[in-house]
Amino acid sequence: MSKTGRILLLILAAALAGTVIYFTCTQPGTVDTAAYAPAVYGTFSAMLPPIIAIVLALVTKEVYTSLFIGIAAGALLYANGNMELMFNTMLFNQDGGMIFKLADTWNVGILVFLVVLGILVCLMNKVGGSAAFGRWASAHIKSRVGAQIATFALGVMIFVDDYFNCLTVGSVMKPVTDRHKVSRAKLAYLIDATAAPICIIAPVSSWAAAVTSSVPEGMDINGFSVFLQTIPFNLYALCTLAMILLISLMQVDFGSMRIHEQNALSGDLFTTADRPYGEAETEQTASSTGKVIDLIIPVLVLILSCVAGMVYTGGFFSGVNFIDAFANADASAGLVLGSMITLVFTFLFYICRGVLSFKDCTATIPEGFKAMVAPILILTMAWTLSGVTGLLGAKEYVYNLVNSSAMGLQMFLPCIIFAVAAFLAFSTGTSWGTFAILIPIVCDVFGSTPDMMIISIAACLSGAVSGDHCSPISDTTIMASAGANCDHVNHISTQLPYAIFVAVISFVGYLLAGVLGYHFGSQTALLSLPFSLLLLVVSLLIVRTWQRRKTA
Repeated sequence: MSKTGRILLLILAAALAGTVIYFTCTQPGTVDTAAYAPAVYGTFSAMLPPIIAIVLALVTKEVYTSLFIGIAAGALLYANGNMELMFNTMLFNQDGGMIFKLADTWNVGILVFLVVLGILVCLMNKVGGSAAFGRWASAHIKSRVGAQIATFALGVMIFVDDYFNCLTVGSVMKPVTDRHKVSRAKLAYLIDATAAPICIIAPVSSWAAAVTSSVPEGMDINGFSVFLQTIPFNLYALCTLAMILLISLMQVDFGSMRIHEQNALSGDLFTTADRPYGEAETEQTASSTGKVIDLIIPVLVLILSCVAGMVYTGGFFSGVNFIDAFANADASAGLVLGSMITLVFTFLFYICRGVLSFKDCTATIPEGFKAMVAPILILTMAWTLSGVTGLLGAKEYVYNLVNSSAMGLQMFLPCIIFAVAAFLAFSTGTSWGTFAILIPIVCDVFGSTPDMMIISIAACLSGAVSGDHCSPISDTTIMASAGANCDHVNHISTQLPYAIFVAVISFVGYLLAGVLGYHFGSQTALLSLPFSLLLLVVSLLIVRTWQRRKTA
């Protein structure tokens, strides 16, 4: 940096420090939170904290500091420049502070589930189950294409919950993809792309329950019926699943993912020097007595236990039918119950088989926790950043943005809602929060035109998944990085071009669906799905042809 640049930077820093000191001295440090509102409440400034965090993470490749700076910026905006109130907001605010986010039972349940899954993975590695499965899979899965398709198939099969999907698919398929030299970034993308996208079109899933509960009460519509009708219009989810199959079968990659895949073929699965999970993997000493059943049986028990735990929390064993039990389930509590049952079972299973002693089993507990420290830190700060963004009135800003243009642009509203939902989910890192904000608006605008209401709700769901897929602070994205043992910034930088590629195609699809639905009804608007899939195929063929000409 030049001397003039350093002087300007010092002047800017001094001015910022002086401003903060002034507001700290002149503004109250404690406020009545019931009546208090920041000066930027409900404006575009409410979106600045996540934008700052995301841009910094992508530029600096350092996620922890970037998230912290985003949180601090949001808290400073909420405090109107008062430093004392900023720190109180960051840590102790009941709606957005880090301490209260960590005290939330849902969040703590997810962290416990993460740790238990980490312990289970360490157990499977130590007993040699993962290595045995890798050897078995190598005899049956002959190519890199087969490894990617198998990962996709397993992701589709585990559709009940996205968190569960990410960690289970990663622990099972990692030995297979490693043997066939599929990069960790590509594995993380395959996991992430079959987590939320498959859950949002699965009638029996925690996501279906979230969508159903977001439909306002008192309306003459059934929330679950609405969800079923949105499935063929969920263009982003369906195109993302098609994207996985196409890039795997066509063997086409682009953006930074292409570099990661080329390096993986040369033996470097990580590409970058930063590989937070690499040492933990090499430290694991696998037992030579491990068999495939040492991985398959615990995973099957985990799936059955987690499903049983979720429907248990929804009242299934008290007489509630299975669908309603899923709709009312507490996914966090259910996953904790299921994972704890599986952990106890796995301990007993390995001890009875004589492959591990009780002492060896308990030794994996701190190892599993250590393996999950990185995702726990990122999740904690992501939740806090989302809370601070909420304190700044992000919901009100988006509500006013959509509602102000709703009446005059009904024909184009599906593509507008898709874009707004994607931006909101990208900025806040939450799909479910996006559902809760936008679905009531859509129901209010299109209450008298059910065809357009279904298309627009589908656009909301699709955009929420798209934004969630792109966002570095999304729970699912963080879980996918953990499941693949991939550096989080590597996962984001490689996945973003793919997610944007499908999002653009989906936007065009919703533009067509809105025009057809407005003039001819939802049955004609169904043409938007084959049109979007065709556009996806043609676009990928163009990309592949361009790459071949470039390398020729």
